[in-house]
Order: sequence, then C-alpha cells, then structure tokens
Amino acid sequence: MPTTPDQPHLNGAFYGPPIQPKSKSYNRPGRRGGGGGCNPLTCCFSCICSCVLNLIFQILITVAIFLAVIGLIFWFLFRPNVPKFHVDDVTLTKFTLSPTNDTLYYNLAVNMTFRNPNRRLGIYYDTIEANALYHGRRFSTADVQGFYLGHKKENNVTAVFKGEQVVRFSGNERSKYDSEKNDGDVYKIDLKLRLKIRFKVWWAKTPKFKPRFDCDLKVPLSSKGKVSSAQFERTKCDFDW
Repeated sequence: MPTTPDQPHLNGAFYGPPIQPKSKSYNRPGRRGGGGGCNPLTCCFSCICSCVLNLIFQILITVAIFLAVIGLIFWFLFRPNVPKFHVDDVTLTKFTLSPTNDTLYYNLAVNMTFRNPNRRLGIYYDTIEANALYHGRRFSTADVQGFYLGHKKENNVTAVFKGEQVVRFSGNERSKYDSEKNDGDVYKIDLKLRLKIRFKVWWAKTPKFKPRFDCDLKVPLSSKGKVSSAQFERTKCDFDW
C-alpha cells in the first residue's frame, strides 16, 4: 500500500491566511449636506434675520407700552371731555317743496352754542361743516368760520342755509312733508356737524380729530303773515358714531 507523504506538523490551532485591515476612507462633506453641515453664509443670514425680527418686535412692544403709559398719564392729568353743542334757536322763513318737481325752497338760520367743558384743554375748531337734512336727504351745507375756544369757554355760532335744491324725495317722504305742513308747519330737520379739531395742552397741540355731532330738530315755520303756534325747544346735539 502506498504511503501518503508526511503532513507538516501543525502547532496549535490553524487560523488560515492573515486578513489585511480595511483602509479608512474620508469623504469631504459637500456644500449642501455631508453630515448636516451648514453653509456659513446661509447660517449667518438666518441668524441676522432672526435677530432683526426679534429687535423690531421688541421695539414695537416698547413703543406700545410707552404710548399706553403716556395716554394714561394724559388722561389722569387732564381728563379730556367731549365738546358740548346746543341749538339755542332756529328761524325758518321758507320751506316749500314744489308740487310739480323735487325742488325744495328754504331759508333757515340756526343759532348754536359751542362749549368747551375741559378745565386744562383748549380746542381749535379748524373746520366746521354744518349739513341740513330733511328725512335723511341733505339739501344744504354751510361752512362756519373756525376759531379757538379756551377752557371752560362758550361761543355762539350761526349757520345759515338759504336757496333751492333739487332733492329726490320718495312718495313716502313727500307724504311726510304734506303731513307736517298740514299739522302746524313743524318740520323734522336734522343738523349734522362735521368737525376737525385739535386740543391744546400748554404749548403743545394734538393731531386733528374728526368728531361728528347730530342735532334732531323740530323746526316751526315763521313766515310773513303766518306764524306756527309751536315753539322751538333748545336741543342738545349728540355725538354721532
């Protein structure tokens, strides 16, 4: 029997051929990724925007708080009150609505009292616009000369409405005119005041305000040869929202 060649003698365990270690590779992160990196310019811009918005927000909050505090101080020091207006007397010598067309002939004079109830505030009446309306239809406008009214002062003002105006009355409104004409010649005329005013505080003046006031009048006709038995009653004008 043939004999096999002698095998080399193995000392201990046989581990096989040696394994070479893997080489490490390093990848340079790209501009838009690579391990969550951030472009320095983009990061800087985002940071600046965030800081600017935060600063603007803080400035707005500070200004709002400052104005609120100033407003409270102003209120407690001066306690501003709304101006007061009364219609003391009216004279209506003509108020005729043509039966053939919509022309209204009128002659109306309104005497008013402007009162400043404030103790420490003066009022500049820069613009005084008086509008006369009949059943919601404006038929005339009068501009009154502006003036300054000191604290706790009054001033008498007269607005005159005279002329003729085409007013498109509905059938119901014409019926109301006929009813008032036959019922003692007392007409429901509205006087609306549109103002531009400024308050004076010591040497300073506030910005302009534009309040409106509404005066609901019942005006008797007093023409030559005919005087209504009704008497006009002094009327307070209300703040018109």
